[in-house]
Amino acid sequence: MIVRRSALVAQPATHLFDLIEAAEHYPRFLPWCAGAQIVSRDEQMVSADLQVKWGAMRFRMRTRNPKQRPEYMAIHLESGPFRRFEGEWRLTPLMPDACRVAFVLDYEFDSRFMTHAAGPMFSRIADTLVDAFVRQAEATPVAPAAGAPPPPSS
Repeated sequence: MIVRRSALVAQPATHLFDLIEAAEHYPRFLPWCAGAQIVSRDEQMVSADLQVKWGAMRFRMRTRNPKQRPEYMAIHLESGPFRRFEGEWRLTPLMPDACRVAFVLDYEFDSRFMTHAAGPMFSRIADTLVDAFVRQAEATPVAPAAGAPPPPSS
């Protein structure tokens, strides 16, 4: 299954990218994410273990994601119940406080049972992922840019 979603967002690309890259915070705002742990992270790559829970369905997966902040992050499956799981996030800065986000995910479960049992649930997750990150970006204060002067005090 291939999912393609995009949105125009009144938030800086860096802000949205940082939320997407910070998988350890997913359980705070993604209702299907029962747990997340960063396995490794550096300037070029982030790898994370995710625990997916939706109703009675549960599974774990690990992704290894090359990245170029703030414009790109690929998604590659290392382990989990998928035959295929590849995707990418692309963020295009439009203005200092606006960007376009595009998400593509191509996935297929590794068994008929998982396709039948988890397919509809995972389809819903993938379909609403961009909206969930946009809502989180709007609800989270934007961090000041490095080297920026502090905001004026009242």
